[in-house]
Amino acid sequence: MTQSDSRIAVYTGSFDPITLGHLNVIERSSRLVDKLIVGIGINIEKQSLFSPEERVDLVRHSVAHLKNVEVDQYSGLTVHFCRHCKAGLLLRGVRSLGDIESEFTMIMANRKLDPGIETVLLMADDQYSHISSSLIKQIASMASDVELARFVPQEVVTAIRRKATGK
Repeated sequence: MTQSDSRIAVYTGSFDPITLGHLNVIERSSRLVDKLIVGIGINIEKQSLFSPEERVDLVRHSVAHLKNVEVDQYSGLTVHFCRHCKAGLLLRGVRSLGDIESEFTMIMANRKLDPGIETVLLMADDQYSHISSSLIKQIASMASDVELARFVPQEVVTAIRRKATGK
């Protein structure tokens, strides 16, 4: 299979931190394409819990069992990252109708920026539809490790606790 024949997709987000919902979308997406690149977007104007390097490490750890998934970070326009990766498909995970509305605006803008990149929305499985990185940040200091593990991979629970204790 030549590079132009392969199906390469990009799944982008801040992943601050990666959740079980993100992981569900990544696992399902990886079965649809030859190669999936998880792009961790860097927004210097956004207050992050984890540094870009920490997020890359946490995501790589979480997807290590998926042989066709790579993880990289980027800044700037998502369509530029897609081009850099030679991806013609942009995958987005959605949890609610509100997510679909906000994604619609981005889909239309991305289509204007690069009509060669198609966007596909994947609905989160129902048990993950309420989970967001914002929720994790809100409950992290109050939830037990067992409770946090219902929302994020175990590596993320450990990393959150390290952040909280400074160790």
